[in-house]
Amino acid sequence: MVRIKDIADELGLSTATVSNVIHGKTKKVSKETVKRVQALLEEKQYIPNMAAVLLAQNNSKIICLVIADHEKYEDKLLQDPFLSALLDELSSQIEESKYFMMIKRTREINEVIRYASMWNMAGLILTGFCKQDYNELRKNMHIPFVVMDGFFEPDSKCANISIDNMDGGYQVGKYLIKKGHRKVLFIADNEVDMDYERYMGLCKAFREQGYNIELSIQFLKVGLVYEERLEDYHKLLQILKNDKQITAIFCASDAYAIEVMNELIDHNVKIPEEISIIGFDDIPAATLVRPKLTTVQQDIRLRAREAIRFLNEGDKGECIHLPVTLIERDSVKSL
Repeated sequence: MVRIKDIADELGLSTATVSNVIHGKTKKVSKETVKRVQALLEEKQYIPNMAAVLLAQNNSKIICLVIADHEKYEDKLLQDPFLSALLDELSSQIEESKYFMMIKRTREINEVIRYASMWNMAGLILTGFCKQDYNELRKNMHIPFVVMDGFFEPDSKCANISIDNMDGGYQVGKYLIKKGHRKVLFIADNEVDMDYERYMGLCKAFREQGYNIELSIQFLKVGLVYEERLEDYHKLLQILKNDKQITAIFCASDAYAIEVMNELIDHNVKIPEEISIIGFDDIPAATLVRPKLTTVQQDIRLRAREAIRFLNEGDKGECIHLPVTLIERDSVKSL
């Protein structure tokens, strides 16, 4: 294996000069010397340590996707359908922009600060942290970063990319009312942020049509851990047994919708003949289940494109709000 010292000795140069040429620091090196070094590097088929090269440059060209390793992922974070789809789109956009992609999973925002400094990153894309965490990043870092679905106001070199969650819930409400449904069960794992906005959009649609929200919409909060959710899905069966007026279930995510469908089918409940199901996200599995899932589609490719655009061009803070679209398939019945 050829070393920098071998190249330097053969050309009669210092290792520092050869290293500067390899790392692109050639302002104080003559053009003739640069040519000699590059020619011999090519002849000897020298393979640089890319990590060292990137770290020596002012911009490493590394963009890191940082994901909060929440307990709800149950140590299977990258198997989450939404995150895996986001990862796929980001990898394409990052490669197309001639950057390198890195992935970091953590629960500690201070670890992100150390990690970004260690690798001299060009930018960060973060998801799953809270407002306080993002504010901590702004105080301690100067590189640009993009947040997916953050509930905070971005400032310089920071962007927040979200979707119109409330409109998504509103579209679901209008659609279900049009289909003849008058009482809906909403299922989510929390009552804040994006899930709550989807719920409020659903309520808005029913309220506009003159329906009493307390009589028309019921909220079922399910556990973050799968075993806990199973217990709550058993409660769901009891709710449906006791209240025959509920004819549709709106889940805050497709993942939950598919779990609900499986639970109902296991108990011989026919979908959509006996109960209609609608999800949110339009993950790939939405078209693989039977019946195919009616859902609200968010454009993950556009999310990725906007994230890389901001990291390339953004200086001032941006709040990017992307539209959503209801996709009708087979899991909702007309009454």
